[in-house]
Amino acid sequence: MMIPVRCFTCGSLIADKWEPFIARVNAGDHPAKVLDELGVKRYCCRRMFLSHIDIINEVIHYTRPI
Repeated sequence: MMIPVRCFTCGSLIADKWEPFIARVNAGDHPAKVLDELGVKRYCCRRMFLSHIDIINEVIHYTRPI
């Protein structure tokens, strides 16, 4: 699915950092370095980025047509 807007644990805003994070990681940067440069310091927020799996393309097939 989509990245949550806020961290589940601390409530910090994280959704605005998802696009730069995924773009830089796909370009070959190390995820820890990218998170440090984006200002994501808390473990709970870092967990949200590192453990997120984008499965919207798989789930969309199981929705009913409108």
